[in-house]
Amino acid sequence: MRDLRASLVTKYRRLDLLNGVSFTLDRGEALGLVGESGSGKSLTTRAITRMLARGFRTTGEVRFDGDSVLDMKRERLRQYRARDVGMIFQDPRAHVNPVHTVGDFLTEALVRDRGVPLDEARRRAVQLLDEVGVRHAERRLAQYPHELSGGLLQRVMIASVLLAEPQLILADEPTTALDVTAQSDVMAILDEQRRARGLSLLFITHDLELANACCDRLAVMYAGEIVEQGAEVYASPQHPYTIELLGARPSIEQRLDRLPVLEYTPEIHEALKARADA
Repeated sequence: MRDLRASLVTKYRRLDLLNGVSFTLDRGEALGLVGESGSGKSLTTRAITRMLARGFRTTGEVRFDGDSVLDMKRERLRQYRARDVGMIFQDPRAHVNPVHTVGDFLTEALVRDRGVPLDEARRRAVQLLDEVGVRHAERRLAQYPHELSGGLLQRVMIASVLLAEPQLILADEPTTALDVTAQSDVMAILDEQRRARGLSLLFITHDLELANACCDRLAVMYAGEIVEQGAEVYASPQHPYTIELLGARPSIEQRLDRLPVLEYTPEIHEALKARADA
């Protein structure tokens, strides 16, 4: 991505939302894109897949394996979205059809887009569910999304992306809707599968520590532009925004002075009781 700019043009005004975003992502590399809400992280992923809403005007370059994404014709763009790039969303329940079974969700693209026989598609789905830690995979194919926990459903989403055998995975805060234990499991599975398959990963998150743990490099985004990027961003931040972002994260190791605790005496008890009775 080179000097990408995206503006939303309305009848009354123009909003510049991406202001010259530039970065590269090598084959097999993981890049963590971090920043506060509204900084432009999700817009960047939408630009990579050319899924910005109507009214957006873009300039600059987005290239995938030498091809200009912004200039792709309809058929090449459809192939690019279906095969080259996979997207893992923040809330899996918002992106799975609730009236279709897990098996239908996982096998539909293989059968429709690649002509894989249904039995073979189901076999691949079961194998991949096993690889991402979903127990009783054969039985899961017959279940509906509402029958699975958030952590299990996110693993199903990861399996659906890996089934398409993409070269690049875009993970837009894939653990935000999960509890802490499930977050750890999902990220471990995603990182393991990425490394085993040699895939590139663009991981979007608010959590610098998590991004640093599972990515080769970090890129810090603020007000629609990348203000700092590199392998040493977490250990040695240079930009004031990055420093403040790291400082805003609470730490269990830091000792703080707290307000004194009032001793609860019988006199205080009687006073509070009298006030309640009054």
